[in-house]
Amino acid sequence: MNARELVILALQASIIVTVFGFGLRATMEDVMYVFKRPALLLRSVLAMFVVMPIVAVVLAKVFDFRFAVEAALVVLSISPVPPLLPRRHDKAGGKASYGLGLMVTMAVLSMGVIPLEMKLLDMFYGRSYSIQPEAIAKIILTAAVLPLLAGMLCNRFIPKLAALVARPAILIGEWMLPIAGVAILIAAHRALGAVLGDGTLVAIVVFVAIALVVGHWLGGPDPYEREVLALSTACRHPGIAIAIATANSVPGEPNLVPAAIMVYLLVSLISTVPYVKWQAKRLGAGK
Repeated sequence: MNARELVILALQASIIVTVFGFGLRATMEDVMYVFKRPALLLRSVLAMFVVMPIVAVVLAKVFDFRFAVEAALVVLSISPVPPLLPRRHDKAGGKASYGLGLMVTMAVLSMGVIPLEMKLLDMFYGRSYSIQPEAIAKIILTAAVLPLLAGMLCNRFIPKLAALVARPAILIGEWMLPIAGVAILIAAHRALGAVLGDGTLVAIVVFVAIALVVGHWLGGPDPYEREVLALSTACRHPGIAIAIATANSVPGEPNLVPAAIMVYLLVSLISTVPYVKWQAKRLGAGK
């Protein structure tokens, strides 16, 4: 196992630990929140798995990226909600149950949606984005479903232990993610100029801004649900995106796609700060 593989493994481990930490605090009501609201589920799927992939393809056509950046943006647009968002939803005043339920719902749906969307991208876009459905299912189960289930079972049968380790687990996962992200960027530092060129940063900011608008608009009349969907549409699961993109990496440029994805993660986190502060102030004033 080389250094690059170790770093990606650390990234995936950070996500698993974070999801496990949320599972230690989750209830079945949280998990089923979106499934019990069909209209909200439909709007969430439309925002994340229909509108944003179209936006990604249009931006890739307009900016004429190199393949590594193009692949990063496309696979991010079809990746599910990252496990870091429930805490950001809390900071912005969002609805925690919807944030957690959306993370689980989109993860489960991704096992069928991602392979289908990749085939549609092949037909429409003229690029070959391929990964086996079994591989997608394995990634989703490992990174989202099983850690959450393990945390919930611990909370159900060993509540004292769950209460003791929930916060440390989430904090460990949150600290491991940026460390792994920085390591990925360092590993690809020689090629970062190529990743950041050709209007890439501008395109990422535009993509995030459109995602916030789409999610906010489709979030419905509840301002708390609107905030959750806006952030969830703008921020995607880096571990799953990297796994998909790595399977479609350019020969001789294995570090470029993960680096582009981490650049997106960093830019999206920074770009959404004004929205988070605006929502926190707005929702706080409405209480």
